[in-house]
Amino acid sequence: MICIHQVLEKKPTRIKNFGIWVRYDSRSGTHNMYREYRSLSVAEAVTLCYRDMAARHRARANSVQIMRVEEVAASKCRRDHVKQFHDSSIRFPLPHRVVKSQFKSKIVAKRPNTFF
Repeated sequence: MICIHQVLEKKPTRIKNFGIWVRYDSRSGTHNMYREYRSLSVAEAVTLCYRDMAARHRARANSVQIMRVEEVAASKCRRDHVKQFHDSSIRFPLPHRVVKSQFKSKIVAKRPNTFF
C-alpha cells in the first residue's frame, strides 16, 4: 500500500445512486454480485454494502471485495428498491398522529382519534 486518500464528494448534500460490484467468499464458494444503493457519498454507500452483505449473506468484511463503485444515473438503475424513490412526487404520509394540545384535558373518557 503506497498511500490512502479519502474521496470527497462534489455535491455532498445531493443524494445519488451507486452501483457496487462485489466479490465475496461464502461457505460454498466465491460469488460475484452487483448491488445498488442510494446514498450521499461513495464511502457511505460502501459502508451500506458491507453491512448489507453481513446481514443478508453472513459475509464477514474480510471475505468481501469491492471491485468497482460507480454513480448510476436514474434511468440506468436496475433494482426496484432503488427505483421506487425516483418519483418526483413521492410522499411519506404520517399515519396515527396524536395531536398534543396544552389546552385539552389530559384525562378523557374516550380513546384518542389518530386518523386524520
